[in-house]
Amino acid sequence: MNALTLQWHDADQNKTQQIYEQQQSKNPGSVRIGRDPLRCDIVLTHPTVSGLHVEIFFHSQQQHFYIRNLRESNPAQIDGKSLIQGEVILNKGSIIYLGQQQLQVTEISINSIPATVLVPPQQPPAQPGYNHHKKSLPTQPKPVYGLQCSRCHKVSPPENLQVGCPWCGTSLAAAVSVLVAPKN
Repeated sequence: MNALTLQWHDADQNKTQQIYEQQQSKNPGSVRIGRDPLRCDIVLTHPTVSGLHVEIFFHSQQQHFYIRNLRESNPAQIDGKSLIQGEVILNKGSIIYLGQQQLQVTEISINSIPATVLVPPQQPPAQPGYNHHKKSLPTQPKPVYGLQCSRCHKVSPPENLQVGCPWCGTSLAAAVSVLVAPKN
């Protein structure tokens, strides 16, 4: 599982939070950080932090965690550089300033998941000497690739990559490619 660990000091306490690629959040696909508990998954108390300041998300095709600024008038600083627009890759050791609140990325774990292969059941091998009249077996249609949704786990055709999962609407950017057995 892909995860990023943040550490910071807030309200006289050292805090640690792991952010996972597919974790439940108030904004599916990202974890939002700021002072507003209604809109943010990680709530900070420092008065220089905006109500909704930044979001962190995992880009499955790039295999990196990114941070995106959500407050142009109070931009985050990542490793000493202001992030006014767009997003920046986070690395182990990255220092994030939201106003005067410092957070540090202490760990990043990226595990690439191999494609899952679904294979049709195999016919038992013919016993030698018992079958004198060999029958030709019908040819099986070839298996096809599909995209398994990370939320509902249903398999969609690859052309749905840009559209999203037709069952639950989740982006298929983080889907696992699977080899689907043909229907007979």
